[in-house]
Order: sequence, then structure tokens, then C-alpha cells
Amino acid sequence: MSRTPDVIVIGAGMVGTMTALGLAEAGARVTLIEGEFPGGGSTGAAMGHIVVMDDSPEQLALCAHSRDRWHQLAASLPASGEHDRCGTLWIAADDAEFAAGRQRIASYAAHGVDAELVDQRGLYQLEPHLRPGLAGGLLVPGDAVCYPPAIARALTERAASQNVTIKLRTHVDSLTPHGVRLSEGGTMAAGGVVVAAGVASPRLVPGLPIVPRKGHLVISDRRPGLVRHQLVELGYLHSAHTFGAASVAFNLQPRRTGQVLIGSSRELVGFDQEINHALLGAMLARATGFLPALHQVRVLRSWFGFRPATADKLPLIGPWPALGNVWIAAGHEGLGITLATGTADIIVAGILGTTPPVNPEPFRPDRPMPAMARAA
Repeated sequence: MSRTPDVIVIGAGMVGTMTALGLAEAGARVTLIEGEFPGGGSTGAAMGHIVVMDDSPEQLALCAHSRDRWHQLAASLPASGEHDRCGTLWIAADDAEFAAGRQRIASYAAHGVDAELVDQRGLYQLEPHLRPGLAGGLLVPGDAVCYPPAIARALTERAASQNVTIKLRTHVDSLTPHGVRLSEGGTMAAGGVVVAAGVASPRLVPGLPIVPRKGHLVISDRRPGLVRHQLVELGYLHSAHTFGAASVAFNLQPRRTGQVLIGSSRELVGFDQEINHALLGAMLARATGFLPALHQVRVLRSWFGFRPATADKLPLIGPWPALGNVWIAAGHEGLGITLATGTADIIVAGILGTTPPVNPEPFRPDRPMPAMARAA
């Protein structure tokens, strides 16, 4: 009989692999179960930003810690992960947005995050291809971008080297009082189970307040030097973090290949499997409105993915009280890559009974949640 693992982690996306690796490095026996392959699902469709967002104080605290942890990991990441500390330049379209950028500096500084207000002249020195007439920007130099699927694969290999048992193309049918039941037949026992299955998590944990939020992305042909930073409009927070009608926002990344990754869109349409060409067109129009030179760049491919969203815009990290041995690490929406490190740290601390790096209370999976998160 094989020995019983201390913890089963379900899902080998970025959050699940980080969590499995963290538990193993802390001394736990871990089995990582993935229905397909590492870095698929939301991780495979992600934009790959490692960015400090400040939509709420709780989000800012976890983002700041998580980005610091990414900085610590950077030197050990594979070249295929394309980790690039290019910084984020938040674009102010007008004076009101420029003033909003100024207000964010103090909250960043309180969490040790460097940020610099850039006037109009400085903006065009940093990014000369932006359209004329913009008011300025906010530069956050410590932010980064990466290629998430390659990093998730590398983390899975690293976890295996730490004696994590990896079970790929293995599907969990349901949770049991002491482990999991596999779709292929049989059960696996464990002292604890971490559900890090993204948008599939509510299937395993009924009542989990997560809905799929569909998003499109586009990758361009090579155009080295077109942009130097990740570019995001300062109006992004409103469009990205408000439930309601479909929306688009300007979000663009330089890739080490010389390509440009263009986002982003959001819509609540369940698991609709069709490309929304009208929304995709609006997203590209938004991007070219900020960066007219994109008109001269050929689009190579577009795709979409489903982000696990919650109505209060915070992830679900911690124990699920209705099931005594179950922990949740899901619901990160567009911040799953950034927050994977911090999420793993919170889960590891909770399971092992050590002090968490940030206050875990705001991320409790059973916290009161607006009704929208339960509507799919």
C-alpha cells in the first residue's frame, strides 16, 4: 500500500503548483493532481502580469507581498518563463486620471512599493509611440511580466524533485470526508485537500462563490522596441473590477520575443466557447487608440480563457468550514499569476499552523459575498 500523502493539491495551474511546492519545501508529503497538464486552464490563457494592484487595501497588501516573493524567485526561473521586470506604466488619459495616479503613490509607499508620477513630457520619453495628448502616467518599476505556462511546468518539475507525487490527466470526481474520489475509479486519502482548480473549483465544492469571467487576448507579430513597459490605462480598475456588461480596457505587454500581447476584455457569459468578435474588435480599437502604431503590426493569434471571479474582487484563500479538511486557493480572476506566491504562503501557513505573511481574514472563502458572485 502506498503511503498516504499529508496533502492533496487539486490543480496544476500557477496557484496549485506554487502551493504544492511550498508545502513540500515546508516538509509536507504532497500529491498534486491535474486533469490535463501543468499550466493549462486559466494559467495557460493568462496575460502573465506580476503587478501590484490597489483596488482595495487587502488586495494591495497581498499583491505587494506576492510581488516581493516573485522577485525572490526570479533568478531561479527558467529562461522559457520569460520573466521580465519591465515595470508597469499606468496611462493617464486626462488631468482627472493624472490626479488619481498621484493619490495612489502614498498607498503604494505604505507597502514598500516604489512608484513615480510621470508628467506628459516624461511619458513620451518613456513610450514615444503613445498617441499625442495624454496627460502623463504612473510608473511602477518593480512590476514584471512572464510566460505563465512555462513557469507552471517548471514549478511542477521542481515539485517532483521535492518528492511531490504528480498525477497528470487524472480527474477528481468529488471530495470525500478524508480525501478525494477519482473519476477513473478509486479514492485517495489525505489529511488535507487544497482545491486550486480555478473555475472548476465550484464543481468540487458546491456553494463556492466563484463564477467564470471570460477574457480575450491577442498576440502580435514581432515588432521589437514598440513598447518598453507594460502599459495599462488608469481607467482599467473601473472596467476590470466592476461586474456588469462586457467591457474592454487598454492593457499591453512587451514580450521578450519582440511580440506584443494585447488585452483585455471581460464578460460574464458562463462557459461560452465562441470568440466574441465584436468585443475582440472593441478591445483592439481601444489598444490602437492609445498606441496608433499597432495599426502597422500584424495580429498572429487570438484566444480566450475563463478567469475565476468573485463579486468582492478578492480571492478565496483558506479553510472551507463545511468540509473540515478542505482548503480553497481559487477565485483570483486576473491576478492569479501575481498572487500565486502569496496564496501559497497563506495556505502553507494555515495548514502547518505558522504565522501567515499577510492577514488572511479578508480572503476567507466563507466570508459574506454579494449575490452576483453566485450567479453564473
